[in-house]
Amino acid sequence: MIDPDRLALEFQNLLIIESPSKKEGKLAHYIADIFEALGYKCFFDRSAENTGSEVGNLIVKIPGTVPSNPIFFCAHLDTVGPCENPKIIFDKGIYRSDGRTILGADDKSGIAILIEIAKVLKENIFPHPPIEFIFTTCEEIGLLGAKYLDYNLIDANEGFVLDSENPSEVINAAPSSYQFKIEIKGKSAHAGLEPEKGINAIHILSQILADLPFGRIDEETTMNVGIIKGGNYINIVPDYAEAKGEMRSHKEEKLLKLQNLLQNQFEKIVSSYPVKDKNLPSGKIRFEKIFKGFNIPLNDPICKVVQKAGEKIGLNIVFKRKEGGSDANIFNENGLKCLILGTGMQKVHTTEEFIALKDLIITANLVLEIIKLKSEMV
Repeated sequence: MIDPDRLALEFQNLLIIESPSKKEGKLAHYIADIFEALGYKCFFDRSAENTGSEVGNLIVKIPGTVPSNPIFFCAHLDTVGPCENPKIIFDKGIYRSDGRTILGADDKSGIAILIEIAKVLKENIFPHPPIEFIFTTCEEIGLLGAKYLDYNLIDANEGFVLDSENPSEVINAAPSSYQFKIEIKGKSAHAGLEPEKGINAIHILSQILADLPFGRIDEETTMNVGIIKGGNYINIVPDYAEAKGEMRSHKEEKLLKLQNLLQNQFEKIVSSYPVKDKNLPSGKIRFEKIFKGFNIPLNDPICKVVQKAGEKIGLNIVFKRKEGGSDANIFNENGLKCLILGTGMQKVHTTEEFIALKDLIITANLVLEIIKLKSEMV
């Protein structure tokens, strides 16, 4: 039922439409026109008021042919940069850019698959449940579209996010993530003439960070400092410094332990620094949850249906844990149980990004088989 040539052509059409985060409007309206032409109901939510995107999340409703629980499929509209004026090369079954830009298979491969599925459902009559497509904005800058999705508009309570690499690898677990920001306030002074009168904020910050564990803490936990700022001139004792970082783990208690460790280290260093002013040095540390982890057990029906769908098309499904975040984290946190499917995209977020057409076709067939099987699970 999947038409490989039609799928390939639509994928190429999508790739040349620029859609960086917050500027997804042109792409969103392009695919909305396709679904409306097929006779499906399309609408945008009001998430743009919070995400800053040109448009809200696009939701498409496809009626079922049998009375069954609805399911959803999701792909995000935005890409990372550079994405200006892309030139797409297709050679020996592989799509890639000319090296100046990303390709955009992340996540236009997912979008192309869902468009092809919609066309197959229109052309063929077979049992399938009601289906909802969710196309989110601003995924690449903090999963914002999913965070501000109007969940009252979604009837399905389980589904699949098309946003990973290999078609045979299904993601059933992902970590929680917290970001942290450490700020230190010191006192400026001339570094050569009277350094004794200064309080070096960079020095204090470096002491805080020096004894903390970074990198891979254990098999399911990581921590990283990615940004450090401080000072304006090399001959002035810096009166301000900050560091930003993140921590991830598949166990919430491990993240809490790391937060306590960081907080205690911060308080110890700041309080032990020689006081030169009754209010200095000072500082603060803040933690912000970015996304919550999830873990779908392998004996859950949603895992079993994917396994069976893979068998139907000769694909050996392997369930894996992913260390990154995706819309699936947000959906699961909001009560929409979902797994992540791979579309074949490789080396994403780089100008070396590529995808094989055969993988795109495999995932399209897998999605179609999942839809057929879900109609049996009332």
